[in-house]
Amino acid sequence: MDYVPRRIVSLQPSATVILRDLNRLSALVACTKFCVEVCPEIKETGVSIVADSWSSQSQQILNAHPDLVIAAVPYQEKALAEILKSRARFLGLAPKSLADIYGDIAVVAGIMDAREPGMRVILQIQDAIESARARTKHLPRPRVFCEEWGKPLIASQLWVAELVEAAGGKFIGNPGVRTSFEEVESAAPEVLIAAWCGAGDRVPLEKIIQRRTWQNTPAAQNGRVYCIRDEYLNTPAPTLVHGLRALAAAIHPERFPQADGLRCISTAP
Repeated sequence: MDYVPRRIVSLQPSATVILRDLNRLSALVACTKFCVEVCPEIKETGVSIVADSWSSQSQQILNAHPDLVIAAVPYQEKALAEILKSRARFLGLAPKSLADIYGDIAVVAGIMDAREPGMRVILQIQDAIESARARTKHLPRPRVFCEEWGKPLIASQLWVAELVEAAGGKFIGNPGVRTSFEEVESAAPEVLIAAWCGAGDRVPLEKIIQRRTWQNTPAAQNGRVYCIRDEYLNTPAPTLVHGLRALAAAIHPERFPQADGLRCISTAP
């Protein structure tokens, strides 16, 4: 068991959530402020707060005396250099799809000698997705545009597109790619969903519809404009189950109950 890390620095919320759900938070000695937002129970543990994967600082990492650093995209080249300067073992995650996320959970579980808990976590996510897919299999599939950033306008990642499909929608555009207001409008989305990185649930839905002149889209006309909490869709970890529930409630409110982290536009044109 000497090979199992006992002092971990997590530079990304996804890694921290995975450790939590594997029941391995006791090994966490430092993490980012964003990790604490997603896992508030960390506040009681006295871990150090360090910069994230985008702005890592080697001295902060060194001060924590880790035997493993876990980071995930997005990276900057200089931030990677800072992580490597710490000379700690380094695990870098870069998931794009749900399959990648399952693989990341399995890798972390293997390193932490938690293979059985890891498999349970993966199966719980898969079961939730398959349950949603079964419930929406024969329902109409409204066109859904989901964005992870507003300036510039960027569509949500591939794993979100996969969740949209499981929740009974048809994802508009190319996942993770910059697009334009005009392209989205021309696709006539029936459901609009904003999940901006770092914004929590504070996306100003009314303002973005007005500023983008999306008032005539089917989504805006029918009041089908939503915000989903950032960490529920943009954290590639088991928290995506919450995002799936919110997506299902937004796409098929007639079949799924109002979900935690989901907010609808307050006014329609």
